[in-house]
Amino acid sequence: MRLVTKQTQAPTRVSVLGAGSWGTTIASLMARNADVCLWARDPAVEREVNDAHTNQRYLPDASLSPRLRATSDLVEAVVRGDVLVMAIPSQNYREVLMKAAPHLLPGVPIVSLTKGLELSTRLRMTEVTTQVCPDHVTGALTGPNLAREVIAGYAAACVLAMPDEASAKRLQPLFHTRVFRVYRNNDVIGSELGGVLKNVIAVAAGMGDGQGAGENTRSALITRGLAEITRLGVALGGRTETFSGLAGMGDLVATCTSPQSRNHHVGVELGKGRSIDDITAEMFMVAEGVKSAPAVVALAREHNVEMPLVEGVFNVVQGKLTASQAVREIMRADIGSEAEPN
Repeated sequence: MRLVTKQTQAPTRVSVLGAGSWGTTIASLMARNADVCLWARDPAVEREVNDAHTNQRYLPDASLSPRLRATSDLVEAVVRGDVLVMAIPSQNYREVLMKAAPHLLPGVPIVSLTKGLELSTRLRMTEVTTQVCPDHVTGALTGPNLAREVIAGYAAACVLAMPDEASAKRLQPLFHTRVFRVYRNNDVIGSELGGVLKNVIAVAAGMGDGQGAGENTRSALITRGLAEITRLGVALGGRTETFSGLAGMGDLVATCTSPQSRNHHVGVELGKGRSIDDITAEMFMVAEGVKSAPAVVALAREHNVEMPLVEGVFNVVQGKLTASQAVREIMRADIGSEAEPN
């Protein structure tokens, strides 16, 4: 009998859509706990995962679970699942989910791994999920998780954010392993926004690093960035304490300091004076901070939240300022109490 959300035991069959670095990593981890099928657009990736148990394009030199099975047939991947995990970039998320939706079993929970906003609507991915699949429980898995470290077996932790405790408890064992700790949080808004907003701040931190700024500068940018994230997150309905946890500060630190971070990499290259078009043209993975910056700025203005770092990144990405000009503008801002926006 196929499982639905009202049952208490963990699902036994999982569909993961998206064979990028993080989708592949999570699928491989979950294969230890369940029967997992990974959907890849490219049939060559399907063959590589099934035959060699690798995904060299996204996870060079990493070994995947031999229990993980891949397919390039979306319907085949979806119809079998008791839970659906979405690892699709934010601007393609709705399109893929709409194609998958008619083939989902009733009540199948949907968990997003995507840390971005839909540009046209400024919606979080769980909000997109609810629009497309209103009868399905939805949540997000988020936190300081660099895919290459997780797949290599380094200890890490994350948050499974779902609106009700029962659903989170049922799904938690699917993701949890001996070295990949999964905590629950019912603040879906705050958890999801932490993952979205830190990407933009990571671009800002990278711009400083690309210009040769020191550790003090990076620390200041991270700290002031967290203040911006928290202000907007709370204004949009998140809880303050969420932003001091794994989904907030934890994810922010990892993304702002690691050379593995795509968003930080983009910032570094911008800081060196390169154009955003040249940088993104040579990347085959999405830097969500670049994609989400316009939507974040629009939300901040709509809610009258001051976000000078985010505004700076937005102006650089839009070609209105160079990275050096943006950093100078931020440093020239009026100063006051630490609790104030600038």
